[in-house]
Amino acid sequence: MRVLLVEDDDGVADALLDSLGSHGHTPSRVRRGADALLAHRDAELVLLDLGLPDLDGLEVLRKLRAVTALPVIVLTARGDERSVVRGLRLGADDYLVKPVRLSELLARIDAVTRRAAQAPSPAARTVVVGDVEVDLDARRVFAGGQEVELTPKEFAVLAVLAARAGTAVSRQQLMDEVWGDAYLAISRSLDVHLTQLRAKLRRPELLTTIRGFGYRLGA
Repeated sequence: MRVLLVEDDDGVADALLDSLGSHGHTPSRVRRGADALLAHRDAELVLLDLGLPDLDGLEVLRKLRAVTALPVIVLTARGDERSVVRGLRLGADDYLVKPVRLSELLARIDAVTRRAAQAPSPAARTVVVGDVEVDLDARRVFAGGQEVELTPKEFAVLAVLAARAGTAVSRQQLMDEVWGDAYLAISRSLDVHLTQLRAKLRRPELLTTIRGFGYRLGA
């Protein structure tokens, strides 16, 4: 398997590269998050450290999940509960805290890739709510057959709601998935983007505010 290791510590990286290679994998390594966002195209699995010199690893994970379903295992010294929860919520397939036993890492890689291979083919990622269509892959929105021009953040908010159409989504989850951290995002920014969405879609009844909790797209 082609494994991309995203790790800035040379000692850790060298040991992992040797071990992965000796167990039949074809590993490669980058040091920076920005490089991982390019190099992932040639990989079948990503081992992602969170303490990178240019980008926080969780931000790298969020960006990867916006463009690929490639299996990602977080491998980091950051073992606090908040980081673990955020990593899994942002789409990590597994989360391991250093130091990790090589046998466990190899077993986790096998388990993640086995699940990925057995996963059913995804359905067409177009969500239809009333006469509004949200194409999650092409990042296009149509209302009544007319394309609606949204900013990247407006689309990101709508995409989170559309992926869970008919289901209540909390404000914290929206901010966490769109801005990367619900604790750092400015709550007012979400309000502004939701107001803009309602105005651009011209169908305010499709986007329901659930008092004290969050929002729901559709019935």
